[in-house]
Amino acid sequence: MAFRLLALDIDGTLLKSNHRLTKDTKEAMDYVKSKGVYITLATGRSFFSAKKVAKSLKLEDPFLITHHGAFMANDVTEPIFERRISAEQVYQMVDILENYHCQLKVFHEKYAISNKTRVKQPLMAKVGMQMTDSLFYPIHYMESPSNRLIDHPISALNIQARFWNEKEQFDAFEELQDTVTGVKITYTGDGELNITNELASKENALLNLGKRLGIRPNEMVAVSSDHRDIGMISQAGLGVAMGHADSNLKETAEWVTRSNDQDGVSYMVKEVFRKQHKLEYN
Repeated sequence: MAFRLLALDIDGTLLKSNHRLTKDTKEAMDYVKSKGVYITLATGRSFFSAKKVAKSLKLEDPFLITHHGAFMANDVTEPIFERRISAEQVYQMVDILENYHCQLKVFHEKYAISNKTRVKQPLMAKVGMQMTDSLFYPIHYMESPSNRLIDHPISALNIQARFWNEKEQFDAFEELQDTVTGVKITYTGDGELNITNELASKENALLNLGKRLGIRPNEMVAVSSDHRDIGMISQAGLGVAMGHADSNLKETAEWVTRSNDQDGVSYMVKEVFRKQHKLEYN
């Protein structure tokens, strides 16, 4: 079986823990391209952030799966797949979250809005990492996002909330689950809630891309370290977990490579694609 598409998460997969791309990873992407394989990125990041990584890898305008599978495009103005949270749902959830002590962000494909809050030291690195995107993906900070949403409603792609207190995180999760329907709320152990349309997922977007390109799921390789990507990993012809991924993802994957800090993507590419001949297209 020849693999025709490679889908890669960004954070914890392509990037090392210092958020940098290594020379080996870049060379690995060139090697895959030389085999005629289509490369896409499948990430929770915004389209503009993913586009910047794709440019660093010298990918030629690929369709990018972004916002946890809620938005796919090669041009931000012309999406080929999107699963949005309605403006009414966005307002309802933001109104609930503002009653908790959290940093919340509402993500549109072109910008994000966020509440102003005093960030405690343990969260500075995580929030700061998001803020670096603001050079090309503006984040508008305000006292009350819900007040803004009354006059300027947003049909969002995802909502993210980071909590300082585990009990508040759990209470907010429970209230949102009990109050709002039609959305998927992901609870993580590091103080984050991420909310998308219930039909948004990387695996659904990848299926859509495969149909567009004439590539079947069994002709795809998907690589990630994110426990939320179990669906994408299990659907692909070859699902690959990074060496530092959690046990559930590793058990789901058919192949476990090295960690991101050990150039796991580069190692995987050499092992999986070295015997594959260049694909010929009619």
